[in-house]
Amino acid sequence: MWADAESWRAIEAHPLAREDRTIRERLHHIHIVQRAFRWIVGTREPTFAMTTPTDFATLGELKAYAREYHDEMAAFLATLTSDRLDAPIGVPWFKNPPLTITVAEALTQCAMHSQHHRGQNATRLRELGGEPPATDLIVWYWKGRPAAAWS
Repeated sequence: MWADAESWRAIEAHPLAREDRTIRERLHHIHIVQRAFRWIVGTREPTFAMTTPTDFATLGELKAYAREYHDEMAAFLATLTSDRLDAPIGVPWFKNPPLTITVAEALTQCAMHSQHHRGQNATRLRELGGEPPATDLIVWYWKGRPAAAWS
């Protein structure tokens, strides 16, 4: 949550980044994939709601979508037991061959995937003349594990 909030603040602080199609599409990708992983580790009800970048008229709407995920995920994580983290789940987008991983592995993949794309956005932000934030996990530890600051 913290790393996403840091990235969002840096992007919003730079006018060219706010208007950049590549950044916007990648932000959507980050957050739709986060939601997909939240869905596969949960009850899978209701059916997964797919969105596209054009479903969000403004960058603010996309940010609200991101924050909503993080609020839901924080509540979900608080309910997890070690047995649930070790439970096997199927990843529905891998069909041939199918893939079964643990809930913990799915959550790790979600975090790693998000970090990869935040790094791409950081590079793009720098190309546009902005200053990307340091979002490495070790930086979060070093700063005392701060809460996400979305604005």
